[in-house]
Amino acid sequence: MNTHAEKLDIIQWIAGLDDNSVLLQLKKMKDQSTKKLDWWDTISKEERQSIERGLEDSKNGRTTPHSEVRKKYEKWL
Repeated sequence: MNTHAEKLDIIQWIAGLDDNSVLLQLKKMKDQSTKKLDWWDTISKEERQSIERGLEDSKNGRTTPHSEVRKKYEKWL
């Protein structure tokens, strides 16, 4: 495949486009390909909610000290 020729062909095609919906889709693709994603944006909604619940629990003192957890699960560690 001649990458340079393919790029020129695509550029010419885009230059002749009159369909705004296609242009918007192309812009969205460009923006997504150049945007550096934060890991938070790559996890599922359920994973974000779980993390947020854990942070709320921690903020409200609903935690178990590490030493107690180690004692409880010591035989498996």
